[in-house]
Amino acid sequence: MLPVNSKILPKPEDVAAQACRIIIAEADAALRERQTFRIVLAGGNTPIRTYEMLAGMAQDWSAWEVFWGDERCLPAGHPQRNSRLAHDAWLSHVAIPARQIHPIPAELGAARAAAEYATLVIDRQPFDLVLLGMGDDGHTASLFSTNGDHIAPVIAVHGAPKPPSERVSLNFQTLRACRKQLVLVTGADKSAAMQAWQQGAGLPIAHAVRNDACLLADTDAGQSANFMAAVV
Repeated sequence: MLPVNSKILPKPEDVAAQACRIIIAEADAALRERQTFRIVLAGGNTPIRTYEMLAGMAQDWSAWEVFWGDERCLPAGHPQRNSRLAHDAWLSHVAIPARQIHPIPAELGAARAAAEYATLVIDRQPFDLVLLGMGDDGHTASLFSTNGDHIAPVIAVHGAPKPPSERVSLNFQTLRACRKQLVLVTGADKSAAMQAWQQGAGLPIAHAVRNDACLLADTDAGQSANFMAAVV
């Protein structure tokens, strides 16, 4: 089932704007309480507009610490790397210290990168905010199946059904180990997966997302789900 706190907004731009407000509010709360804000970023195209909006916000960026939920095993700086997308849209425009930005070293290969990233994130939990998206097949991060060895906090993904086949991903438990989850879903191509998720299908997204998460979807993604979400 979808999270209790699910909202349908008219357009992707509205989803991005609301997501930006939530991220800033969570950052402000974390800085007041713990003097640092640790966020896990999602890849893909959906969060890019949110990242662009964050680039224009006034924040104490020196207190932010940035991680990723997954990465593609491509050369460092490759335009299809999740870290590159966030860098171009947001991180290159703000003053987060480089030592506090932690891309997954996926250029080292899936197994080695997963092992190295696990040593980094194990002591950073719980994260303050984990940002998630969803593919049209119901996957999230680079978790395409609920089967397999997901014991390690960060896993090497081999043979992914979407290219590139070699990836690195935080596992389900690590994605849930946070104070807040924020899920963004936009586009008509996601509507079938949204409906399946609502009807209880065992999709990877359903295993990763907690019931208390905040889900923001646009009308195109939510058109087939027929769920009781607040329409804003």
